[in-house]
Amino acid sequence: MKKVLSLAIVFAFVMMVVFAAVPAAAQDTRVGIVLSTGGLGDLSFNDAAYRGLQRAEEELGISFQYIEPADPSEDQTALRRFASRGFDLVIGVGFQMADSLQTVAAEYPETRFAHVDQAFQDVPDNIVTLNFAEWEGSFLAGALAALTSENGNVGFVGGVDFSLIHRFEGGFYQGAKYIDPDIEFQTRYADDFGDPARGREIALGMIDDGADVIYHAAGGTGSGVFQAAEEEDIYAIGVDSNQNYVAPGYVIASMLKKVDNAVFDTVKSVVEGNYQGGENLYFTLEDGGVDLTSLTEVGQPVMDALNNGTITEAELQTIEEMKETVTSPHADRIAEIKEMIINGEIDVENWGETGRPDNL
Repeated sequence: MKKVLSLAIVFAFVMMVVFAAVPAAAQDTRVGIVLSTGGLGDLSFNDAAYRGLQRAEEELGISFQYIEPADPSEDQTALRRFASRGFDLVIGVGFQMADSLQTVAAEYPETRFAHVDQAFQDVPDNIVTLNFAEWEGSFLAGALAALTSENGNVGFVGGVDFSLIHRFEGGFYQGAKYIDPDIEFQTRYADDFGDPARGREIALGMIDDGADVIYHAAGGTGSGVFQAAEEEDIYAIGVDSNQNYVAPGYVIASMLKKVDNAVFDTVKSVVEGNYQGGENLYFTLEDGGVDLTSLTEVGQPVMDALNNGTITEAELQTIEEMKETVTSPHADRIAEIKEMIINGEIDVENWGETGRPDNL
């Protein structure tokens, strides 16, 4: 009997410690997120934002709900649903949601909001925007593409022809031209973030015109680019999340955009009571907000893909062999270029502000 009683006391003590480890405010913190067109499964920024909330749920003890609108016209209704129900933080993902979030935030001035991917001219006190220097990370992607291209011909596939996506395109273009001023550059926009068939069609056309490395910033549409790369035996570069396990051996790197970290930090600020609205936050190459995946190591996301059955041991070996023969030889050069961007020796133009050149 004493043994049973002792176990009960120990269990009660352990549970007290567990709950004490979670901030009291966090247990009641509710977060609502409205995802961008394409929703979960894009292997890109929607999935990254969701991962940030999963981490907050695990580490901070918050709860969250999400909505995947089928069309941007549904964004206001989705945002309003969370705000009207008293959620502690409401997050909108994607530049297409910018106007909708500002409208709803004005209706609910006591609700905290966060917006991913669009800075505002005058940021209200109940909004913080999370923005990234995509042009810096994409410069590294462009440099790598030029270094690995055998044809001297690379391509860029954008989701929607908009200033945000121009930031990716511009960085990629400048990086490729930095390595090879004479490189041929192809660019096309799919007008959709969730159409893999369209991404494949565009990529196949680029390949027919000589491209042997293609970078996408097109959300779910980009999976079609990977399919085309595998079919035609050329290389592709992923975006936002580590997509190196998709089409094993053909995705040579991914330009990382740490949306997950930014979302987690914002939720943490709400939990800890130091949320600061009225700001446009920027995450850069210098602070790790953007980066290129390792050119020498496969990385944890690839190992996770192996462990959950997404890829096989043979496919992992293919990725490792690709790293060794294709990207590792350029690791030092890319690291050097990264440092030159950070210390200002290379100034990467932000096409989101300056606009795309007329000759493209």
